[in-house]
Amino acid sequence: MKLSVVIPARNEEGVIGQTVTALRDHLDQAGIHDFEILVIDDGSKDRTYEIVAAEHERDPRLRVLRNTGKNGFGRAVAFGLNHFKGDAVVIYMADASDSPADVVKYYYILRDEADCAFGSRFIRGSKVVNYPRFKLVINRIANFVIQLMFGFRLNDTTNAFKGYRAYVIEGCRPFVSPHFNMTIELPLKAMVRGYSYKIIPISWQNRTVGVSSLKLREQGSRYLYTLLTVWFEWLLVRQDTRRPAGEVFQPFVSSPVTSAVEQQESR
Repeated sequence: MKLSVVIPARNEEGVIGQTVTALRDHLDQAGIHDFEILVIDDGSKDRTYEIVAAEHERDPRLRVLRNTGKNGFGRAVAFGLNHFKGDAVVIYMADASDSPADVVKYYYILRDEADCAFGSRFIRGSKVVNYPRFKLVINRIANFVIQLMFGFRLNDTTNAFKGYRAYVIEGCRPFVSPHFNMTIELPLKAMVRGYSYKIIPISWQNRTVGVSSLKLREQGSRYLYTLLTVWFEWLLVRQDTRRPAGEVFQPFVSSPVTSAVEQQESR
Protein backbone atom coordinates (compact mmCIF):
# COMPACT_ATOMS: atom_id res chain seq x y z
CA MET A 1 0.00 0.00 0.00
CA LYS A 2 1.43 3.36 -1.01
CA LEU A 3 0.98 5.96 1.70
CA SER A 4 0.68 9.69 1.11
CA VAL A 5 1.12 12.26 3.87
CA VAL A 6 -0.32 15.68 3.05
CA ILE A 7 1.12 18.58 5.05
CA PRO A 8 -0.45 22.05 4.62
CA ALA A 9 2.15 24.68 5.46
CA ARG A 10 2.18 28.47 5.64
CA ASN A 11 5.28 30.34 6.81
CA GLU A 12 6.81 27.30 8.51
CA GLU A 13 10.47 27.75 7.52
CA GLY A 14 11.57 27.34 11.14
CA VAL A 15 10.26 23.80 11.45
CA ILE A 16 9.18 22.33 8.09
CA GLY A 17 12.57 20.82 7.23
CA GLN A 18 12.73 18.99 10.55
CA THR A 19 9.09 17.91 10.24
CA VAL A 20 9.42 16.24 6.84
CA THR A 21 12.83 14.63 7.43
CA ALA A 22 11.88 13.28 10.86
CA LEU A 23 8.71 11.77 9.41
CA ARG A 24 10.61 10.34 6.43
CA ASP A 25 13.25 8.77 8.65
CA HIS A 26 10.68 7.28 11.01
CA LEU A 27 8.73 5.66 8.16
CA ASP A 28 11.93 4.21 6.73
CA GLN A 29 12.96 2.86 10.12
CA ALA A 30 9.53 1.23 10.46
CA GLY A 31 10.04 -0.58 7.15
CA ILE A 32 7.52 1.56 5.25
CA HIS A 33 9.33 2.71 2.12
CA ASP A 34 6.54 3.16 -0.42
CA PHE A 35 5.31 6.61 0.53
CA GLU A 36 5.28 10.26 -0.42
CA ILE A 37 5.32 13.29 1.83
CA LEU A 38 3.47 16.09 0.03
CA VAL A 39 3.82 19.59 1.46
CA ILE A 40 1.33 22.17 0.21
CA ASP A 41 2.80 25.66 0.48
CA ASP A 42 -0.21 27.84 1.19
CA GLY A 43 1.02 31.29 0.20
CA SER A 44 4.10 31.40 2.42
CA LYS A 45 6.11 34.61 2.53
CA ASP A 46 9.23 32.86 3.83
CA ARG A 47 11.43 29.96 2.62
CA THR A 48 8.99 27.12 3.32
CA TYR A 49 8.79 26.13 -0.35
CA GLU A 50 12.55 26.37 -0.97
CA ILE A 51 13.40 24.26 2.08
CA VAL A 52 11.16 21.37 1.02
CA ALA A 53 12.25 21.72 -2.61
CA ALA A 54 15.86 21.26 -1.49
CA GLU A 55 14.87 18.12 0.44
CA HIS A 56 13.10 16.86 -2.70
CA GLU A 57 16.41 17.02 -4.57
CA ARG A 58 17.88 14.65 -1.99
CA ASP A 59 14.82 12.39 -1.75
CA PRO A 60 12.10 12.48 -4.45
CA ARG A 61 9.58 11.01 -1.99
CA LEU A 62 9.45 14.48 -0.40
CA ARG A 63 7.39 16.74 -2.66
CA VAL A 64 6.17 20.32 -2.44
CA LEU A 65 3.47 22.09 -4.41
CA ARG A 66 2.19 25.62 -4.19
CA ASN A 67 -1.52 26.09 -3.64
CA THR A 68 -2.34 28.03 -6.79
CA GLY A 69 -5.81 29.13 -5.66
CA LYS A 70 -7.07 31.13 -2.70
CA ASN A 71 -5.28 30.50 0.57
CA GLY A 72 -6.71 28.94 3.70
CA PHE A 73 -6.01 25.78 5.70
CA GLY A 74 -8.98 23.90 4.23
CA ARG A 75 -8.13 25.00 0.70
CA ALA A 76 -4.54 23.83 1.14
CA VAL A 77 -5.72 20.45 2.41
CA ALA A 78 -8.17 20.13 -0.48
CA PHE A 79 -5.39 21.04 -2.93
CA GLY A 80 -3.26 18.27 -1.46
CA LEU A 81 -6.15 15.81 -1.66
CA ASN A 82 -6.42 16.62 -5.37
CA HIS A 83 -2.76 15.79 -5.98
CA PHE A 84 -1.69 12.92 -3.71
CA LYS A 85 -0.75 9.62 -5.35
CA GLY A 86 -1.15 7.03 -2.61
CA ASP A 87 -3.70 4.32 -1.83
CA ALA A 88 -4.25 6.05 1.51
CA VAL A 89 -3.56 9.52 2.84
CA VAL A 90 -2.80 11.03 6.24
CA ILE A 91 -3.28 14.72 7.04
CA TYR A 92 -0.28 15.83 9.12
CA MET A 93 0.56 19.18 10.68
CA ALA A 94 3.63 21.15 9.59
CA ASP A 95 4.45 22.34 13.12
CA ALA A 96 5.66 18.90 14.32
CA SER A 97 2.82 18.66 16.86
CA ASP A 98 1.87 15.20 15.58
CA SER A 99 3.93 12.08 16.24
CA PRO A 100 5.59 10.17 13.36
CA ALA A 101 5.04 6.97 15.38
CA ASP A 102 1.29 7.54 15.11
CA VAL A 103 1.56 7.79 11.33
CA VAL A 104 2.97 4.27 11.36
CA LYS A 105 -0.01 3.11 13.45
CA TYR A 106 -2.38 4.79 11.01
CA TYR A 107 -0.64 3.04 8.11
CA TYR A 108 -1.36 -0.43 9.47
CA ILE A 109 -4.94 0.44 10.37
CA LEU A 110 -5.58 1.70 6.84
CA ARG A 111 -3.84 -1.28 5.29
CA ASP A 112 -5.43 -4.01 7.39
CA GLU A 113 -8.33 -2.84 9.56
CA ALA A 114 -10.50 0.11 8.52
CA ASP A 115 -11.28 2.74 5.89
CA CYS A 116 -10.27 5.53 8.27
CA ALA A 117 -7.77 5.94 11.10
CA PHE A 118 -8.83 8.45 13.74
CA GLY A 119 -6.63 9.43 16.65
CA SER A 120 -7.82 10.95 19.89
CA ARG A 121 -5.75 13.04 22.25
CA PHE A 122 -8.30 12.54 25.02
CA ILE A 123 -8.63 8.82 25.65
CA ARG A 124 -6.64 6.43 27.82
CA GLY A 125 -3.14 5.97 26.44
CA SER A 126 -2.95 9.37 24.74
CA LYS A 127 -0.33 12.00 25.57
CA VAL A 128 -0.76 15.77 25.35
CA VAL A 129 2.01 18.27 26.10
CA ASN A 130 1.46 22.01 26.70
CA TYR A 131 -2.05 22.32 25.29
CA PRO A 132 -3.13 25.96 25.89
CA ARG A 133 -5.75 25.92 28.64
CA PHE A 134 -8.29 28.21 26.96
CA LYS A 135 -8.09 26.30 23.68
CA LEU A 136 -8.44 23.04 25.60
CA VAL A 137 -11.69 24.18 27.20
CA ILE A 138 -13.10 25.29 23.83
CA ASN A 139 -11.94 22.03 22.25
CA ARG A 140 -13.68 19.83 24.80
CA ILE A 141 -16.92 21.82 24.56
CA ALA A 142 -16.91 21.69 20.76
CA ASN A 143 -16.22 17.96 20.66
CA PHE A 144 -18.90 17.28 23.27
CA VAL A 145 -21.44 19.13 21.13
CA ILE A 146 -20.41 17.15 18.05
CA GLN A 147 -20.77 13.86 19.93
CA LEU A 148 -24.17 14.95 21.24
CA MET A 149 -25.41 15.86 17.77
CA PHE A 150 -24.21 12.76 15.92
CA GLY A 151 -23.83 10.10 18.60
CA PHE A 152 -20.38 9.06 17.35
CA ARG A 153 -17.75 7.55 19.65
CA LEU A 154 -14.95 9.83 18.41
CA ASN A 155 -14.26 12.54 20.99
CA ASP A 156 -11.56 14.43 19.06
CA THR A 157 -13.19 15.22 15.74
CA THR A 158 -11.60 18.68 15.56
CA ASN A 159 -8.05 17.34 15.30
CA ALA A 160 -6.78 17.49 11.70
CA PHE A 161 -4.40 14.53 12.11
CA LYS A 162 -6.37 11.62 10.60
CA GLY A 163 -5.97 9.00 7.88
CA TYR A 164 -8.21 7.83 5.03
CA ARG A 165 -8.20 5.32 2.21
CA ALA A 166 -8.09 7.13 -1.14
CA TYR A 167 -11.64 6.07 -2.05
CA VAL A 168 -12.93 7.63 1.18
CA ILE A 169 -11.61 10.99 0.01
CA GLU A 170 -13.48 10.57 -3.26
CA GLY A 171 -16.61 9.51 -1.40
CA CYS A 172 -16.50 12.62 0.81
CA ARG A 173 -16.44 15.15 -2.02
CA PRO A 174 -17.30 17.95 -2.58
CA PHE A 175 -15.33 19.80 0.09
CA VAL A 176 -16.84 23.10 1.21
CA SER A 177 -14.61 24.21 4.10
CA PRO A 178 -11.97 26.79 3.15
CA HIS A 179 -10.34 27.12 6.57
CA PHE A 180 -9.82 25.08 9.74
CA ASN A 181 -13.41 23.87 9.57
CA MET A 182 -12.04 21.29 7.13
CA THR A 183 -10.80 19.45 10.24
CA ILE A 184 -14.38 18.45 11.09
CA GLU A 185 -15.78 18.20 7.56
CA LEU A 186 -13.62 15.25 6.49
CA PRO A 187 -14.13 12.90 9.47
CA LEU A 188 -17.82 13.75 9.92
CA LYS A 189 -18.57 13.10 6.26
CA ALA A 190 -16.63 9.84 6.37
CA MET A 191 -18.63 8.62 9.37
CA VAL A 192 -21.98 9.89 8.10
CA ARG A 193 -21.38 8.27 4.72
CA GLY A 194 -20.78 4.87 6.23
CA TYR A 195 -17.02 4.31 6.07
CA SER A 196 -15.47 2.16 8.76
CA TYR A 197 -13.02 3.67 11.22
CA LYS A 198 -10.81 2.78 14.14
CA ILE A 199 -9.97 5.14 17.01
CA ILE A 200 -6.61 4.98 18.76
CA PRO A 201 -4.84 7.12 21.39
CA ILE A 202 -2.24 9.47 19.92
CA SER A 203 0.40 11.91 21.12
CA TRP A 204 0.36 15.67 20.62
CA GLN A 205 2.69 18.47 21.69
CA ASN A 206 2.26 22.19 21.31
CA ARG A 207 4.47 23.81 18.72
CA THR A 208 7.77 25.24 19.93
CA VAL A 209 8.60 27.24 16.77
CA GLY A 210 6.42 29.83 15.06
CA VAL A 211 2.82 30.87 15.73
CA SER A 212 -0.37 28.91 15.10
CA SER A 213 -2.59 30.14 12.26
CA LEU A 214 -5.75 29.07 14.11
CA LYS A 215 -7.69 32.07 15.42
CA LEU A 216 -10.66 30.86 17.45
CA ARG A 217 -12.67 34.08 17.15
CA GLU A 218 -12.47 33.92 13.36
CA GLN A 219 -13.35 30.24 13.09
CA GLY A 220 -16.50 29.89 15.22
CA SER A 221 -19.05 30.70 12.50
CA ARG A 222 -17.15 28.58 9.98
CA TYR A 223 -17.16 25.52 12.24
CA LEU A 224 -20.86 26.03 12.89
CA TYR A 225 -21.59 26.24 9.15
CA THR A 226 -19.73 22.98 8.44
CA LEU A 227 -21.21 21.24 11.46
CA LEU A 228 -24.78 22.12 10.48
CA THR A 229 -24.19 21.27 6.81
CA VAL A 230 -23.07 17.71 7.62
CA TRP A 231 -25.65 17.35 10.41
CA PHE A 232 -28.52 18.15 8.03
CA GLU A 233 -27.10 15.65 5.56
CA TRP A 234 -27.09 13.06 8.35
CA LEU A 235 -30.65 13.91 9.42
CA LEU A 236 -32.29 14.37 6.03
CA VAL A 237 -30.47 12.75 3.10
CA ARG A 238 -27.94 10.30 4.50
CA GLN A 239 -29.33 7.47 2.36
CA ASP A 240 -28.50 9.49 -0.74
CA THR A 241 -24.86 10.03 0.22
CA ARG A 242 -23.91 6.82 2.05
CA ARG A 243 -21.55 4.38 0.37
CA PRO A 244 -23.31 1.51 -1.47
CA ALA A 245 -24.46 -1.21 0.92
CA GLY A 246 -22.41 -3.87 -0.86
CA GLU A 247 -19.11 -2.04 -0.39
CA VAL A 248 -17.16 -3.20 2.65
CA PHE A 249 -13.59 -2.66 3.79
CA GLN A 250 -11.03 -4.98 2.23
CA PRO A 251 -7.47 -5.34 3.57
CA PHE A 252 -4.93 -4.11 1.08
CA VAL A 253 -3.47 -7.07 -0.83
CA SER A 254 -1.24 -6.67 -3.86
CA SER A 255 -2.56 -8.47 -6.92
CA PRO A 256 -0.28 -11.35 -8.03
CA VAL A 257 -0.79 -10.19 -11.63
CA THR A 258 0.18 -6.63 -10.75
CA SER A 259 3.21 -7.84 -8.85
CA ALA A 260 4.37 -9.86 -11.83
CA VAL A 261 3.99 -6.84 -14.09
CA GLU A 262 5.93 -4.68 -11.65
CA GLN A 263 8.68 -7.27 -11.49
CA GLN A 264 8.86 -7.40 -15.27
CA GLU A 265 9.03 -3.59 -15.48
CA SER A 266 11.79 -3.48 -12.88
CA ARG A 267 13.92 -5.68 -15.10
